[in-house]
Formats: sequence, C-alpha cells, structure tokens
Amino acid sequence: MRDVVEIGLGKTAQRGYHLDDIAIVPSRRTRDVDDVSTGWQLDAYQFDIPCVGHPSDATMSPASAVRLGQLGGLGVLNVEGLWTRYENPTKVLEELAGLGEDARATKRLQEVYAEPIRPDLIAERVRELRAGDSTVAVRVSPQHTLALAPVILDAGVDILVIQGTIVSAEHVSTTDEPLNLKEFIADLDLPVVVGGCTDYKTALHLMRTGAAGVIVGIGGDDWSTTESVLGIRVPMATAIADAAAARRDYLDETGGRYVHLIADGDIQTSGDIAKALGCGADAVMLGEPLSLCEEAPAGGAWWHSAASHPSLPRGAFEVAGESLGSMERLLFGPADEPDGQLNLFGGLRRAMAKCGYRDLKEFQRVGLVLDR
Repeated sequence: MRDVVEIGLGKTAQRGYHLDDIAIVPSRRTRDVDDVSTGWQLDAYQFDIPCVGHPSDATMSPASAVRLGQLGGLGVLNVEGLWTRYENPTKVLEELAGLGEDARATKRLQEVYAEPIRPDLIAERVRELRAGDSTVAVRVSPQHTLALAPVILDAGVDILVIQGTIVSAEHVSTTDEPLNLKEFIADLDLPVVVGGCTDYKTALHLMRTGAAGVIVGIGGDDWSTTESVLGIRVPMATAIADAAAARRDYLDETGGRYVHLIADGDIQTSGDIAKALGCGADAVMLGEPLSLCEEAPAGGAWWHSAASHPSLPRGAFEVAGESLGSMERLLFGPADEPDGQLNLFGGLRRAMAKCGYRDLKEFQRVGLVLDR
C-alpha cells in the first residue's frame, strides 16, 4: 500500500516520487555493452532507440523529424504548429530564436500561432515526412482531432499521436460533442498513441480505448508552468510505475495485449532516461534536450506546445541555448562533458550493461532505491 499522508483533518495525499528521488541498483551480473539492445517496437514499426521527439516547433520540423527517424528514433510533427500555418516558417522561427530575454516572448508566440491551420499544408508536410523514408508520425490535440483527422488520414500517416496536457478516455461536455477515443480508434487501421496521463486509472482507461501507446506525464521541465497555472505537477517515477501497473492488469484483462508507455517529463540526461525506463516506460519523449542540437529548427530556443495557448499559456519561453552539436552527437556521442547531456543513448546502453540487462523489456525489472 502506498504511503498516504494526512495533510489536514479529513484530507489526505498520496506520496509520489520524481525521477530525481530514485536511483538504479545494479544486480549481481554485468554485461558487455556491445551485447545490449535498445531497440523497441510500436505496433509494426521498429526503432533502434527508445526516443520519441516531443512535437514542439522548437525541435520538430519535417527535416528534424526525418533526421531523428534516420538515427533510429521517432520524430513527431505537430500538425497544429507553425509548419501547417505558414508556407515557410523559417523567418518566424528565426525571429523567435532571437527574442532572448524579451518580456513579449509569450505574446509574440500567441501572435504567430494565431495564423489559421491550412489543410493543404498538413498534406504537404506529411509528403515531406514520407519522402524522408522513415516512420511518419504526427500529433494533434484532442480538441481538434475530429476536425483534422480526415486531412491527416488522407495524407497517409503511419502513427497518429493524440496529445494534450491531460487526456482522458471519458471527457464530459455539455456544450460540444466530445471525442470518443474508443470509437475513434476502433475505426482506424493505424496505431494511435494517446496522452498525457498521470495515474493508474487514467492509464488503464486509455489502454481500453485500443491505443497502441500511452504517454505518461505532461512534459514537465524547468520551463513548464502547468503547476503555476493549473496546480498540476506529476512525480514522474510514480506516474510511470502506476501506468506500468495498469499495463500489467490490462495484459491480464486482455490475455496478452501489450500497450507501450512513453514517458514525457523531467527527462534531461541519459540517467533520467535510464530511470524512466527502469520504472516501466518503453520509450521517452524528448523535448528541451533536442532543442540543443544543430538540427533544431528554432536554433536553441525552446517552448512547449501549450506555451502559445491564446488565453492560458502554460510554459515559459526559453532563450536560445548554445548548441551541443549534431543530433547524432547528442544521441550517440562522443561526449566531452560529464553531465549526461550528450551521448544520451550511449549512457542508457552503459546503464543497462552495468546492471546486466540485455534489452529494454528486461531492464524494466531493474532494482530501484529511494536516495532522498
């Protein structure tokens, strides 16, 4: 039974843990690093590394999404972003990258995202992704899924990502016809990834919609303001472990249907990646770390998708950071600093080898310890 703390008369709170609160415990066995596999599979699509690109315009353009695919990950383009609002958003991205400490950054984000989404550009961007000869994945928000799905599906994507800050399988509305995820997914013949979610029950309900993958977390990092705006904060270690428990129960419930978990939040270093997978995730969604590679379309600036919300932005604009090198170097090294920001998946392989695990499924059983 998880610790429950009384925070006042008649009110309790469950204790939760962040990735920084835990550490990995090596086992009695070690393994040669060359014998370790970081490959994983989502439906029929195989990937060499458990890396999904966070669909922020700061990191994912058609070109950078293709590059991530070429390097073994999964790039995800936001079809509600700048690339579907502007024929060529390069100048807009350059302007945003140059804002620096400008106090108007959030307002400027809202202004450039006020441009309407163009269906013809959605089709064009999917064609560009397809031409890159890698898995084509796009993100749409739950609010716009029904309106944009026909265009997205006609364009021919491989994987559809329905992502919001919090997504549930049971959205209630007295004014609009809500998206019925179960019915929507049942009518498709392609894998759908949904999220984010933060707890066992929501994860289990999302799995029951027929989703191939569930995003765990809300993309929280030092620049997210979801807690300040909504009061919501996700202790990622606990959220991932809870979702993994839901997956085990769903496996029993369905007789073996496995749903992949993608951790999105508090992941900056190779150690964070290892701990997220050790808690039960199959892959991680990287945002801000990818903003520091040379291929990032915003030149080192970073903002969450929700940072441009027209009435309730949730995410500060980060000034352009110094490039750490190419995307390949960020993911696979070599590293010349000991902080875990470079060679992210080389670090993961080393952690797996030090603990004696051969592949990601085995590594999910690694021992953990509270170190705070």
